[in-house]
Amino acid sequence: MFDPHSVPADPLATSALAARGLEYRRVDPADEPALQAWVQAETRGFHHARPEAPELRRALQVSRQRNVRGVYDPTAHDPQVPVATVDGWPSGLSVPGGRSVDAWAVSSVTVSPTHRRRGIARALLEAQLRYAKAAGAALAMLTVTEATIYGRYGFGPAASAATVHVDRRRAHWIGPESPGRVQFVEPADLIGKAPAIARRAVARTPGEIDRWPGLLERHFGLVDPGSADARALRVARYDDAAGQAQGFVAFRVVRAPDEPGALECDVFVAATDDAERELWRFLVEQDFVTEARVRLRSVDEPLPWLLEDPRAVSLHEISDHLWLRVLDPVAALSARDYGTAGTLTLEIADPLGHAEGTFVLDVSGDGHAEVRRTGDARPDAANGARPEARHDAQADAASSHPRSGRRSRAQAAHGLRIDARDLASIYLGGTRPSVLARAGRLAELAPGSLAVADRLFHAPRTPHLSIWF
Repeated sequence: MFDPHSVPADPLATSALAARGLEYRRVDPADEPALQAWVQAETRGFHHARPEAPELRRALQVSRQRNVRGVYDPTAHDPQVPVATVDGWPSGLSVPGGRSVDAWAVSSVTVSPTHRRRGIARALLEAQLRYAKAAGAALAMLTVTEATIYGRYGFGPAASAATVHVDRRRAHWIGPESPGRVQFVEPADLIGKAPAIARRAVARTPGEIDRWPGLLERHFGLVDPGSADARALRVARYDDAAGQAQGFVAFRVVRAPDEPGALECDVFVAATDDAERELWRFLVEQDFVTEARVRLRSVDEPLPWLLEDPRAVSLHEISDHLWLRVLDPVAALSARDYGTAGTLTLEIADPLGHAEGTFVLDVSGDGHAEVRRTGDARPDAANGARPEARHDAQADAASSHPRSGRRSRAQAAHGLRIDARDLASIYLGGTRPSVLARAGRLAELAPGSLAVADRLFHAPRTPHLSIWF
């Protein structure tokens, strides 16, 4: 397993920042004062209150698991507190087909307003991309507070999220009955089962990422169980007909005295469709509540189809939540399944050079892809097989596939000219290539290429990420 602490300091970032009188260095996880100063700077960067002791202990525990970097100004009032922060770690990213690809998560990107326009953010982010490549990651990923920063580093928005509002007074359930049951549980009783449920939920949804130790404890209020927020939290679990736990929610009801309240839910985890439906029903049928607000949900929820009045449901705060950055096109494109058989050439432009090149995406009838950079030897040719033999077999598979016909020579020439950031946006299926073409962001190499690309990159489930990181 890759150790994020094993990554050496990036010499390019070190020299670029040194030229500006700044020090770029790794924060030693064993250096408690230095790590506390880093956490305080990161908290300040996101305009959060200074953490109480329990939350500070949790933040230190999480930071020790990551590659934590800081930028320091020796002339600052307190030179031990960094003026910029970032951390990163290897993590799996769920992709269409129920599989996972190796990715590098980037988080805690802050630059003090006292140190703007000194090239700090560029040094930090470009170093993170090099760390990601050193770790063997196919992609880098982050969630963003500012959407205008990350495109210049090759990131593109790949999965959206929204807050789902439900008017409780109009929410009459017409969905099917579930064979399972929902019941209240104490957070401390659920925490042992919750990671396994979350893993199954993550695997079924493109765009979800691996959960790290300590995240669920925070979601359940177990970091500081005596706090007012934790005491207001309620947790419910869905068990299927066999008694297997398949989902859970954590929520609170906020209200004025003697007035109906509003249900607020930040944690909604479902490993099956039955669990998803029944947890929604549980939330929207609460008594003495006028509205339910469930954050970081998919923009393609089934809920409107489960209520007699679909207008009881509305989406708010829709945002480009997950951003991706392709670093290794062969590994990234090979990891996911595709919507049909076909062949597509991708001419990828990348100003930073990580994904630059021309690649051939060759998808068989089962949705699996072989990807190669043009000029690379074909694996079957290297093994002594006739290169055309595999393509004849794939053409046969394509001709028998219910969604496609036999591929012709003209079809084999289909291709796109695309920027790395736009490849990231179509990668999970959340954005159609034809939409980006209408915006002038990519171009066909041959007529009909956009239609082929739309079919190939289609995903049966809309990508979605239900957490911040």
